Amino acid sequence: MTTVTRTRGSYLDGLDAETFNLDRHLAKLDPRLLAEPEGRRTLTRLDPLLFAFLYLRHHLQDSEGRTTFSDAHLDWCRAARAWIRPVVSPGEQRDAYIAPRNTGKSTWWFLILPLWGAAHGHVRFAAAFAASASQAETHLGSLKREIDSNELLRSDFPDLCSPAKRPSGANVADTQSMFIARSGFVFAARGIDSSNLGMKVGQQRPDLILCDDIEPDESSYSADLARKRLTTLLDAILPLNVYARVVISGTVTMPGSVIHQLVKHGRGIETADWIREEGFRAHYSAPIAQRDDGTERSMWPAKWPLGYLKSIEHTRSYAKNMANDPMGADGDLWTPDDFRYPGEEGPDPVTHMMLSIDPAVTAKKGSDFTGLAVVSWSARHKRCTVHGAVALKIQPGPLLRDRVLAMLDEFPQIGLILIEINQGGDTWESILHHMPVKVKTVNQTENKFTRAEGVLNHYQRGRVIHARRLVEVEQQMCAFPKAPHDDLVDAVGSAVRRFIPAASKAVTKASTSSYL
Repeated sequence: MTTVTRTRGSYLDGLDAETFNLDRHLAKLDPRLLAEPEGRRTLTRLDPLLFAFLYLRHHLQDSEGRTTFSDAHLDWCRAARAWIRPVVSPGEQRDAYIAPRNTGKSTWWFLILPLWGAAHGHVRFAAAFAASASQAETHLGSLKREIDSNELLRSDFPDLCSPAKRPSGANVADTQSMFIARSGFVFAARGIDSSNLGMKVGQQRPDLILCDDIEPDESSYSADLARKRLTTLLDAILPLNVYARVVISGTVTMPGSVIHQLVKHGRGIETADWIREEGFRAHYSAPIAQRDDGTERSMWPAKWPLGYLKSIEHTRSYAKNMANDPMGADGDLWTPDDFRYPGEEGPDPVTHMMLSIDPAVTAKKGSDFTGLAVVSWSARHKRCTVHGAVALKIQPGPLLRDRVLAMLDEFPQIGLILIEINQGGDTWESILHHMPVKVKTVNQTENKFTRAEGVLNHYQRGRVIHARRLVEVEQQMCAFPKAPHDDLVDAVGSAVRRFIPAASKAVTKASTSSYL
C-alpha cells in the first residue's frame, strides 16, 4: 500500500486491526473531557476515529452491538488527518482507496470523515460524485439525517447542524443535492454524468472532492463507457479546484475500468499514464494480509475470520468482490477453472519454446498494448506451458527490440519468435532483423473470437497449462471479449495454435513466412 502523509504523533501509527485496541485507547482519555462539549471537541479535532466512535458509533456497530475495525478503517483515519494541513500545491492530495465490498467505504468517506472535517473546519466545501445522481443524493441524505437527528452532534456543533439562513428567514440551500450550514460548510451531491457539474458558492470552490463507486455494475458498463467516465473525471471533476483534496473509493466492476487501473497502480503492477500525470496515489487493501513473519491474517478478523476467507478464496465472488481482481468478471469464454498449473511432478520438459508477439502499431494513449508471451511445447506430455506474458505500451523501435532480446536472455530455450503482421509488416522486419533465433510472421484471417474459441478448447482439454498464476493474461482471458485489451489473449493463442495445429486447421487459414 502506498504510504500517505501522516500527522506526527498519531496513536494509530503502526497499528492494524490485529494490534489496535479501542478500549485501551479510551482508557487513556480523561473522562472529564469526554463529559463536556469543549472537551469532546478538543479530543476529536485531530482524531477522526475518536470522532466516529463518540458521535457516529451506531454506524460502526455490528448486529451484536460490537464496534470493530479493519486495517482499511485505520488507514483511512490516518489518511484523513492530512486534511488538517492546507493544500499548498496543485494536485497535492489525490488518493484512491480500494477495499473489499462491504468494508464501509461509503460510510467512512462520505459520512464519517467529511462530518469530522466539517465539524472542525478542516473541510469547507465537499463535492460528492457517484455513478448516478440518486446515489450521490443518498450520501447527502445520510449526512443530513445525522445533522437533523444526532443529539450529541447537534449539541457540540450547533453551527454545523443548522442550515444557513437568508435575511428573509429561508434556508440558503437545504435540498436533495446541496446543503449549506450556518458554519459555512457546503456539501453538494451530483451524478458524475450530470449535465451541470460546475460547483461554486459565492467565491468558494470545493476543497474536498469525493468520488464513490463512480462506475456502474459490469452488466451496464463497457470499455467505451469506461473511457468516457475517465474523461469526465479528468476534464470535468478535477478542474473544479486543482487545490482540492480528491478521494476516489470503489470496488472493481470490470477489467480495464478506472478502479481496476488504480488497483494495478496500488499493487505495483502497472501505472496508467493518467494516474502518473494527475499525481494519484492508490491504496489497495487486501482481504488477507501477511504478518512480518509471513503468516496470514484477516484484514478485518471480527467480520471475516481467516478461516472463512480461506474457504472462499478460490471462488469468483472472492476474486471480484473481495480481492478486487476482475478474474471474477464474466467474460464469454474462459473461467478461472480453465487454468491448470504444474502438479507435484514439476514443470513439463521443454521440447520447443517460442516468443509470441501481438504488436500494437503505435504507442499512443488510445492504442492497444503490445503483447509478448513465452510458450513451450512438451512432446512427452503433448501440451503447452505458458511461462510468462507481458503487455507493453511501447513505441515500435529500439526499446521494443531491447525488450525482446532481454526475454531471449531470460528464456534461453526460445528457438522461435512468432509475430502477427496484419499491420505494419515492414516495421517489424526493421525491428526484428538479425535476431539470434528464427523469426516467423503470421497473418491472421479469422476473427478473434473464433480463434479464441479454438484456444479455449485446448485449455479445457488439458492441452495448455500455466507455469504459475499469470494474473494479467488470466484476467484478459476471463473478461474476453469484454475487456478493453486482448493483446495477451492473442499472443498466447498464436503460440498455442502453432504448437497444436491439427485441431486448429479447420478454424484458421493463417499464412506464415520467414525472414532474417
